[in-house]
Amino acid sequence: MVDVTAYPILIRPLSADEGDGYLASIPALPGCHGDGATELEAIQDVREAAKGFIAMLIEQGDPVPLPEKRSA
Repeated sequence: MVDVTAYPILIRPLSADEGDGYLASIPALPGCHGDGATELEAIQDVREAAKGFIAMLIEQGDPVPLPEKRSA
């Protein structure tokens, strides 16, 4: 299994209309999102979503996008 912690995550706050909290996404895995009341919860949620996302790609025989290299 791919190490989901290697994928960079984008986090943004959600507005009150969106339910407050935070939204986390992994750009290398389009459509893979998670949310939470805190940034940490959103990160944990998106990593769990990424595991399922990657498992689905593998099951379907689709290529798994590699994590983008992080710049310093």
